[in-house]
Amino acid sequence: MNREQALKLVEEKIKNKNLVKHCLATEVCMKALASHFEEDREKWGLAGLLHDIDYEETKDNPNQHSILGAEMLEKLGVDKEIVDAVKTHNEMHGISPQTLMAKTLFCLDPLTGLIVATTLVLPDRKIQNVSVENVLNRFKEKAFARGANREIIQKCSDIDLGLEDFVGICLKAMQKISTDLGL
Repeated sequence: MNREQALKLVEEKIKNKNLVKHCLATEVCMKALASHFEEDREKWGLAGLLHDIDYEETKDNPNQHSILGAEMLEKLGVDKEIVDAVKTHNEMHGISPQTLMAKTLFCLDPLTGLIVATTLVLPDRKIQNVSVENVLNRFKEKAFARGANREIIQKCSDIDLGLEDFVGICLKAMQKISTDLGL
């Protein structure tokens, strides 16, 4: 599956525009992290773009989220490493991600939400004006963006990245697609 096919699938399966933006943010961050680790940018990007492909179908049954998506992608012949990363990104299943790609997607997923939330509290709501320091300060505020699980974000240490570097790579990537994100 190429990016064009993946984006078409996302647009067919996901009607919520903010969720599509989340998938785009995750895609661009996965590509940036792939570059950092000298991995396949396109493959990692597909994992990010497709990771929530089943979210609208499973929103009332979160125990199925990522399981259904992985099954769907497997039937479409998507690369096994991407399928496994999609399957293991939902912490609810307790399946430990095994590959670098899967570990990265796991800890990245909630970070994109924290970065967006940090942007939305700025007076101008522009991601270009968000700094790593802004995000790290908000990271410390447990009541801020509660859905962004800090323990999972901190698993970036499992991929040999410090929190500041992890946030920096992802923030910079998201800033490059600010128009697509509406930020």
